[in-house]
Amino acid sequence: MGLGSMENWIEITKRLRAEGSLEKTLAHLNDVLKSRPNDPVVYYQIAWTHDALGKESDAVAAYEKAIAMGLSGDDLEGAFLGLGSTYRCLGNYKKSEHVLKDGINAFPNNAALRVFYALTQFNLQNSDLAMEILLKELARSSSDEQIKKYSKALLFYSDKLNQKFE
Repeated sequence: MGLGSMENWIEITKRLRAEGSLEKTLAHLNDVLKSRPNDPVVYYQIAWTHDALGKESDAVAAYEKAIAMGLSGDDLEGAFLGLGSTYRCLGNYKKSEHVLKDGINAFPNNAALRVFYALTQFNLQNSDLAMEILLKELARSSSDEQIKKYSKALLFYSDKLNQKFE
């Protein structure tokens, strides 16, 4: 298949997903997989669709395969978030932590990866670290005027949650 065909199958996938036809999307992707068995983007799209269908266990294998096959760019960034989040949903918190940390290292400007990492840290009973990450993200990204007004204080206290000041 040429580039035009690649764009076509992705456009069809996006259209089907937007229509809410997730089972049709998955059937379409399984057909695409027959002609593109070595394309990591196909596996990424399959993983995404499994996630949307609530089939997290099926999503894991497809995410892992997509990453192992050399997925790159925005798709790799999304796969790290998807796989890390899916592991967390399945209760595999250590795997979630590892995947999300790899994602953060590869894509240090992705705030969503850090927020999902914070959720995982909460599940791992690392509440102080989870709060620190979330407070820093809140102070950094909020457009709320009151949050902006106190962003320096939020940043200062983010890693001093149990410290008392006299």
